[in-house]
Amino acid sequence: MSLLTKLTSHSDSEIDLILEEFEWQLQKDLRDDDLKGSISMAIVKEGNLIRSKAFGFHDFKKSQATTDSVYRTGSISKSLVAYLMMLLVQDNTIELDGTIEEYLPEVKKIKGYRETPKITFRLLASHMSGLANEPQVPQKIGSVDNWESLLLEVFPNAYFEARPDEQYIYSNLAFGILGLALTRATNKALPDLLSSKVFEPLSMQNTFYKIPISKKGNIAIGRLGGPIGCYNEEKPLKELAGRGWATSSGGVWSTANDLAKFVISLMGFKSDLKKEYLNIMQTTKSKSTNWEENYGLGLFTYKDSIIHRIGHEGIAPGYRANFAYEKDTKYGVVILRNYTWGSTDLKLRSTLLLRRLKKVQIKNNK
Repeated sequence: MSLLTKLTSHSDSEIDLILEEFEWQLQKDLRDDDLKGSISMAIVKEGNLIRSKAFGFHDFKKSQATTDSVYRTGSISKSLVAYLMMLLVQDNTIELDGTIEEYLPEVKKIKGYRETPKITFRLLASHMSGLANEPQVPQKIGSVDNWESLLLEVFPNAYFEARPDEQYIYSNLAFGILGLALTRATNKALPDLLSSKVFEPLSMQNTFYKIPISKKGNIAIGRLGGPIGCYNEEKPLKELAGRGWATSSGGVWSTANDLAKFVISLMGFKSDLKKEYLNIMQTTKSKSTNWEENYGLGLFTYKDSIIHRIGHEGIAPGYRANFAYEKDTKYGVVILRNYTWGSTDLKLRSTLLLRRLKKVQIKNNK
């Protein structure tokens, strides 16, 4: 056996141990939470899915979660919409620095709009539009079919917290506007647009805005709130049909395996989006105050002396979701959970995993 073979063999066994410990930790978290909920996970390396598991019950009763269990992904929807936007930039349907007003003149109804520089696609997708996170009205729950009208209704109650291109402000409203502008630019409904441009090309067959009847049995039922006796299942159930005006910014349902395919595409494998456009998505424009992270276009990035992590977190009533990948090692991880309160800090778990895998690479390269 050559020295190279020995090193590779040793490295593989060490990586297998790290991945097994990661799975064990997720299962322990699930037991400690004692909610009879579920966690689904997937791990990729370069262009391949290398691990996929589901633990617990997706209905809090007797149905075992599987790798086909479908979860609300929350703000991971923003990454998908930003990816869609870049595909439309790539094929010259829109310009990244084109003004939103050209496609969506209704933005003039937003408070202070006429006194600020015009908003562009890039500014919306980078959270540099200056728009507040949410309008000053309660969110209306509504189906995917009428999300556009619900969004337009809130424009008179939307406002700016800063001038565009001057300050990072995380904004669900900005991504709502972005999604609607993309539909106007293409004359296609957002679910149809994402399905034809993203989900179908990436073979994401279990990713939807509206879950088809044939997939209803795969829904991981969500629970909002804390431990047994302090949780709420009513609101997650109400939002099964849609998230109202927040559909574009947080309405996508998916599985860990499907999101793994998306992660693979973001890393540049099996992707219709050219490298130059992927790099633009991953290039940060301004500092965020969120755990020393920056924001590109639909993607958080974090870099320290060891890892360069890129990804996004998602939170919706009854659900938490996270995907992340390490830019150099090309490892990626997806974690989905059907309850909000719990032991697993999804972002921390994924970061620690990617850090351990990167350290193995660094050690073997010495």
